[in-house]
Formats: sequence, C-alpha cells, structure tokens
Amino acid sequence: MTLTKRPAEQSLDMPSKKASPSTSSAPKVQTSLLGWAKPKVTAVSVSATTEQGSTPTTVVNAAGAGASSSSPSPSSFLPLAKARPDILKGLSDEMRDLLRLEQDTMDATWLRALQMEFSKPYFIALKKFLKQEEASRQQVFPPKGDIYSWSRFTPLPSVRVVILGQDPYHDDNQAHGLCFSVKKPVRPPPSLKNMFKLLETDIPGFKTPDHGYLESWARQGVLMVNASMTVRAHAANSHKGKGWEKLLDAVIKTVSDQRKNVVFLLWGKDAQNKAVMIDRKKHLVLMSVHPSPLSCHRGYFDCQHYSKANKYLADNGLAPINWNSLIDDTS
Repeated sequence: MTLTKRPAEQSLDMPSKKASPSTSSAPKVQTSLLGWAKPKVTAVSVSATTEQGSTPTTVVNAAGAGASSSSPSPSSFLPLAKARPDILKGLSDEMRDLLRLEQDTMDATWLRALQMEFSKPYFIALKKFLKQEEASRQQVFPPKGDIYSWSRFTPLPSVRVVILGQDPYHDDNQAHGLCFSVKKPVRPPPSLKNMFKLLETDIPGFKTPDHGYLESWARQGVLMVNASMTVRAHAANSHKGKGWEKLLDAVIKTVSDQRKNVVFLLWGKDAQNKAVMIDRKKHLVLMSVHPSPLSCHRGYFDCQHYSKANKYLADNGLAPINWNSLIDDTS
C-alpha cells in the first residue's frame, strides 16, 4: 500500500486548494466551498482496479479529520470507492445541461448511489424549475457549487450520524449546503445556538464556538442535509415541494441500506416522518422536537442526543464524534 493524496476536484468558483489562514484579525468571508469541500483522504490502494481500468481508488479513513496517515491499520479503512460514473453519457444536450451540476459537483460515492434518481421525472422537473429561476434572474441559495457540498464533506462510506434540516437559510452569505451551518463570519442563527446550548450540558467540556460553521462535524461523518436543498433569496420555503424532498428520501434510504450502525437525529415532525425509511435493526433513530425557539422548550434541551449518539457509536466499535472540534476550526 502506497500512501498518496486523492486528486483534487476542480472548482467552479475558486481554486481547489484552501487558502492559508490569514494573520489578519479581520473576519474572513467564505465564498463557494466547491474547491475544497472534499473528503480528507489518508490512503490509496494502488493494487485495486476499477471497472474503468487500473486507476487507483481511494480509501477514506473512518476516523475523519485529524486521523494519522502513518502506519495505517487495515481495519481503520472503509471500502474502496469505485470509479466515478458518467451520468451524462448518451444523454441529449438538454439533459446534459440539466444534470451537469450533479456530474461536476457531487461526491463520486453519492453520485453512484443516487444516479438512478437523476433520470426520474420529479428530478428532471426540479432541475427545469431551477433553470427557470436562473433565467428569471432570481437569486438562489446556496450558490450552485455548494448545493451538494454535504456530499463532498461527508462521502457515503464515511457516514456515521445523520442530521436532517428543513430549508436552507435564505439571507446573504449564510447557506452553503450543510443544514444548520452558516458561513463565517455570520453569527449562529437561533436554532444553532440552541444546539450549542444542549451540547454544553450534554458533552463534558464542550465550549460554544464563536462561529456557526459545522465543517469539522461533517468531515467526521456527520451528514447534514436539508429536505429542500435550495431556496430563493429572502423567501423562506420558496423551493419547498419542488422535488428536493424526494431526493432526500433517496439519500436516507441509501444510508439505511448501505451503511450500518448510523445514528439518525430526527428533530421536528418533518424529520420524524422520515423514520419509516430507516432500518432500526441496523441503525439508531433518536427523535425530539426541533431546536427552533418555537419548539425547543418542549423537550429538546433534555434529549441528550449528542451523548447518546456517541455511546451508540462506541458500543458498536466506532469512533465517537468530537462535537467540540468546532472550537479549534480556523478555516
């Protein structure tokens, strides 16, 4: 086994390498995540072959960010990823144009798992709707390159916890593809503040960060995805019912079928309705009211979901999530 880096994906909006942290005290405004929202790879198998030939395939360490790449143990690696599928092959020019974003910006493991969804009528109708929004010059959040950042931060083989959101934040410079998360230097919204409040009592030593950017959770295997993956600027729920919810169903079903010992955190009625798609013999489902200020007082602060998730992971031989990793985030 030879240790090497996974080839960087090309960015639509910015260079593929993350800029070095600035020494300036001025807050840094994040733009598109496409260039660097990809899994941290710790090893690659040079002996494995793919269905397209002898191209090496990557192996992602299950421990997530911060895992050492020296003297890796075979048991610490996830299954080899297959070659990236070409979902545009044989399609008409119109269809290629509609599905280019998925081909170019979705993580390969998710692209393969979900590729059958992209030819279904509901998804084609969704993409045509988004084209109409663009043609009418409507501003849509998150930016195009960030819509599927959840897939790049948390590839399918790394998923250990799932948190479901509802609608992306609809104000400027907030939504970036991870539910509940906001770009720096935007202050954490009320629901995220309540999540931090629970963490302070549920996880010993947790310190509330001065930001609401949840990348370090995602890189550890916390899949954070919204039921509606886009929204019109300053118009909450404007893309609700357009088709994203069906894609989320496919995401949940994929995790339930292809992964084992995943913790699903279902907050609020909409998220709890998804429980019927989860195999509870293989996974842990934890349900509570939503952390929104409108409902959190009805039991959210007593649910202990973060510590329960970590206990379940540990009981099944998996590394717990370092929920306190946000305090050290310098991105």
